[in-house]
Amino acid sequence: MCGELEEEVGPDEEIYNRYVAHVHAFLAGMKGKGKSADAVHSHLDRLFRGLLLETVDERKAPQSMTGFQRMSMEPLVFARLAGFIAAHVPLSEDPLRRLMEALMLGYSEGELTLAQDHDHDHDHDPFHGHGHSH
Repeated sequence: MCGELEEEVGPDEEIYNRYVAHVHAFLAGMKGKGKSADAVHSHLDRLFRGLLLETVDERKAPQSMTGFQRMSMEPLVFARLAGFIAAHVPLSEDPLRRLMEALMLGYSEGELTLAQDHDHDHDHDPFHGHGHSH
């Protein structure tokens, strides 16, 4: 039975499953850092955490949509939303530059896990029960 279940999970869903694991680990790391004393940063962190968590909430998407489809398509919605909001910011605030910096920060945060996963493929992977304590 377990073998059958493994066969049903294709490479796209494996990618999505790694994404879900990264989201939860990333959010746990944010929580571990504690709340910002600055009310503005605290609000922005809360908004980020809530939206990120929503991207892995299976109840928030149609059942016919795979996790991989969500992971591939939802960033386009967030980019559209960011552009919509940024269009209302005065040009003197350089909204496009700030948007691109935030986009690249998020991209680099996502890349860190890919690099770590790649490194672990060669030595050991702590997610496969080799007795590591965290």
